[in-house]
Amino acid sequence: MYSFRTTGFNGYAVQYSPFFDSRLACAASANFGLVGNGRLYVLGLTPSGIVAEKWFDTQDGLFDCAWSEIHENQIVTATGDGSVKLFDITLNDYPVQSWREHTREVFSANWNLVEKTTFCTSSWDGLIKIWSPVRPKSIATLQPRDAPLSCTYAASYSPYNATLIASCSSDSYLRLWDPRVGDFPTNSVYAHSGAEILSLDWNKYRPDIVATSSVDRTIKIWDLRFMNRTSPALPAMSNASPLNELYGHNYAVRKIAWSPHASELLLSASYDMTARVWEDKSAFKQSATQSSITRLHHGGGLRGVWDRHSEFVVGCDWSLWGAEGWVCTVGWDEMVWVWDIRTVLR
Repeated sequence: MYSFRTTGFNGYAVQYSPFFDSRLACAASANFGLVGNGRLYVLGLTPSGIVAEKWFDTQDGLFDCAWSEIHENQIVTATGDGSVKLFDITLNDYPVQSWREHTREVFSANWNLVEKTTFCTSSWDGLIKIWSPVRPKSIATLQPRDAPLSCTYAASYSPYNATLIASCSSDSYLRLWDPRVGDFPTNSVYAHSGAEILSLDWNKYRPDIVATSSVDRTIKIWDLRFMNRTSPALPAMSNASPLNELYGHNYAVRKIAWSPHASELLLSASYDMTARVWEDKSAFKQSATQSSITRLHHGGGLRGVWDRHSEFVVGCDWSLWGAEGWVCTVGWDEMVWVWDIRTVLR
């Protein structure tokens, strides 16, 4: 167990480097992101603890960050002033690229794991934008036409398909996009009965499985094969049911992340000041039909609780390296924790 204090800055996101087992990136904001500067930390894991190898200050708060999948020293950030910035940690002070096309806070950034030369961002302006680090403008813009005023809290590339993007929004919809088809969602589901969806993640072993988390305190597991087809002429509808529902958090679930080592394990971060480890038992079902799925009961699937944070826990990630089970979390208490889930499993 290791910790690092982001003094004067409240954490929003944390991510392990895909290239180095001892390096993390952390996006943070002064004054809880309401007003003031942001700071991108590059943290190193050493035998004596976590050290700040470098940091970059920004004029507005940072809400997310994502390591480049093609350049081991580059990180893209999502900024409160609507800009998207690319930093090279071998250089000082300033980003190597900056784009400003979003009109409101950029809330998520996600790098393409398959094609690797593009990344996407989502914003409170409702838009999803696709970028290349070598182009001066975005490649494409995606917007739900049936809900143009909704906030898109997160957008994430499929780890199996280079063009497939899933997004979640304040209008409670989980949407699927394929820019090859057009700038409209190809599938959608009204996932949380009107509650805002704050986070989503693709399962790393089951190509059709996506998890969502919401202000309704639940985590839901979805099979994309059962989502409704949509088109510009066909508005979003909903009759799909989740494969599983995970209950246990006392407040909104701000961030979720599937394990890179086990198809059934999921990590969550919540405003109830805890991070939790879950076992999705629908992963063990053999049939692909919804009628054969048995949902977990309230609290079912909970494997462990991490309660060392003293404020909202808003970011989490799994280590790709070393012994399976090492994770990191970040919160508004100005703390980054690196810990082993095996210390809390029951």
